[in-house]
Amino acid sequence: MTAALISRGKGRRAAAALGAVTLGLLTLSACQQPTSLATVTVGSDTVTAEVTPGCDGNGKSLDKKTVQECISKKGGKTITVRPGERIRVGVDPKVAKAGWFAVGGGPVMTAPSTDTYRTFSADELFKAVNPATGQGESLREVTLMVAEAGGTEGAGPTALWHFNLKLKD
Repeated sequence: MTAALISRGKGRRAAAALGAVTLGLLTLSACQQPTSLATVTVGSDTVTAEVTPGCDGNGKSLDKKTVQECISKKGGKTITVRPGERIRVGVDPKVAKAGWFAVGGGPVMTAPSTDTYRTFSADELFKAVNPATGQGESLREVTLMVAEAGGTEGAGPTALWHFNLKLKD
């Protein structure tokens, strides 16, 4: 009789263990993959952000309407920059592999980069060109957008991150 009770106890433990493993696998499969991060560093200050809500195509190019909505979004994490400082922008290796670019007061990269980080001067990011006059003007605050390039040439970005840069005197 003791052997039968021990055997039954082992069966219950095995069933409970199997149930726990199954539940764990179901929970993991229901989780989304973590979103890629972008990072901005100025001096010793660093801010990191996930993709801006509504601006993630999950690997597919965003349609024109979504891109326009994402471009018009302001804010994100804020970091202060002094004139002449270097601003380092970093992306997840997966984003770098796809290619990415940054836009400050105006475009600052002529082609997408496959590097995991790039360095820009505050002068580049805080300068906007007035389309009416063609002259540059200095800005006090800029929304820096980091965009993952689309898979094919001419396709829209697949994701955008926003950072708020404030110029300090």
